[in-house]
Amino acid sequence: MHTAVMTTSAWSPLRKSLFRDRWIASIVSNIGGWMEDTAATWLMTSLTTSPLLVALMQTAATLPVLLLGLPAGATADIFDRRRLLLFWQVWMLIAALMLSGLIFAGRITPWSLLGLTFFLNLGAAMNGPAWH
Repeated sequence: MHTAVMTTSAWSPLRKSLFRDRWIASIVSNIGGWMEDTAATWLMTSLTTSPLLVALMQTAATLPVLLLGLPAGATADIFDRRRLLLFWQVWMLIAALMLSGLIFAGRITPWSLLGLTFFLNLGAAMNGPAWH
């Protein structure tokens, strides 16, 4: 008995414009998040020589996922995902604008950097399950 073998490429889903657009948006968003994380940690090393404060940058970036991973998933299952995405994207935009404003005004402090990094990643933690 002979069965036909399908030969499809791993890239064939990219032929669908909806999937391709979402995939590209996800890549751009992830790269932006990595750039922000790296730049914020680098900025912290410029603001202070405290190893504790520099290490706390990673804590501020990952603690929201640890604390909110399960509630974020439940929220994404219960509520309208489109509205959740809009809310958390605006949340992250506000945090990023505040962070940018403080940096450009020369008023950023190690603690404000930590706090805004935490709030930015809190938005990312809540946004993730609704996005996926």
